[in-house]
Amino acid sequence: MIRLLLAEDQGMMRGALALLLSLEPDLEVVAEAGTGTAALAAALRVRPDVALLDIEMPDGSGLDTAAALRHRLPSCRVLILTTFGRPGYLRRAMEAGARGFLVKDGPVEELAVAVRRVLAGERVIDPALAAAALAAGPNPLTDREREVLVAAVDGATVADVAARLHLSESTVRNYLSAAIGKTGTRNRIEAARTARANGWL
Repeated sequence: MIRLLLAEDQGMMRGALALLLSLEPDLEVVAEAGTGTAALAAALRVRPDVALLDIEMPDGSGLDTAAALRHRLPSCRVLILTTFGRPGYLRRAMEAGARGFLVKDGPVEELAVAVRRVLAGERVIDPALAAAALAAGPNPLTDREREVLVAAVDGATVADVAARLHLSESTVRNYLSAAIGKTGTRNRIEAARTARANGWL
């Protein structure tokens, strides 16, 4: 049996996926989680063969969890499932050690096949998303620019961001200016919107 961890923050979706995957003769869902932290804790406890992770979860994203699993439980293969087929997410997932990346609107039979292929050592990536990621190019933002943009996105002032990130206000302004320039936008709100739409944040 292939032992699965299923991490999805929407309870109904998680339950439906667990039920459908359990109908496959060689798949067994051994743990479920609704947050990134809970998914990591469950994975370390039950040591699944494959972790199916949603990207956008509270308390640690699927990307954060994938990166943590790569270091703390390298035997566990990670397959990212998302509603958001953004090219930047695909790149970040691969950098975090994920072996597969699929959007949720595909049939469950394809997901079961993807689980088997990922466990066998293959990479499984949604073809349309792979093409979009190649066309979009790499994320132009540095880690620090992303961090500052995320901290500023909720309307925080430059002083608030500087205090939160332990930076000077002039440094925060420089990072915001660089992010605005690299995204080709007019202000930090547009920069954050563009970066989020591309999966860069």
